[in-house]
Amino acid sequence: MRTVPRLGAAALTLAVSAMLAPAGTVSFRTTPGFHATMPAGTTVVQLKPSGAMLSLMGLIECPEIEGVQQVSKGLQAKVVSPRGDTLRQFPQHFSFRITASLRKTLIETPDHSLTTGDDPKEFLLKLGFRLKVYDGLDVHEVAPASVTLIGVPAEIAYDERIFRISFDVGQLPVTDRMILEVTSPEGEDVTHFPFGLL
Repeated sequence: MRTVPRLGAAALTLAVSAMLAPAGTVSFRTTPGFHATMPAGTTVVQLKPSGAMLSLMGLIECPEIEGVQQVSKGLQAKVVSPRGDTLRQFPQHFSFRITASLRKTLIETPDHSLTTGDDPKEFLLKLGFRLKVYDGLDVHEVAPASVTLIGVPAEIAYDERIFRISFDVGQLPVTDRMILEVTSPEGEDVTHFPFGLL
């Protein structure tokens, strides 16, 4: 996945993230500013045996973090609101908007390949989503509050699908990290998109 690099709050968490991510994929952000909508990365996967190229683009939607800043680095890092208040909790509500497209992209080399028995257009409709929440080495899953197909209805064959996957993660510390995993109809990992404030 091609994405903006991110800086972890601790080496241990970075090591876990590195083990989860295939070579050339994701890490966490280093720039201090956050916005209500932020790119989460892009992955290109070749589907076999069809040879179709599938591009997946992630966007994080979280109005609560508009104007939030990360200050300092390493163990001294913290995030503050536009008013200068230190944030202690991770945003409770946020969404990922995932675009899955079979259209030709400027990226010619896929990040990896995946074998599926489904027609590529049907494959798009059968994508699955799961959110993993990391607190150091501890991890738990959070089910989506909703998964909405945006745009062209499912009953119409189409080469691009847009999903909004919304979550309510409850009360979590701001140091936690989220990873949205996109899965194939067979349950295999297709790609993943990170969301972290520190």
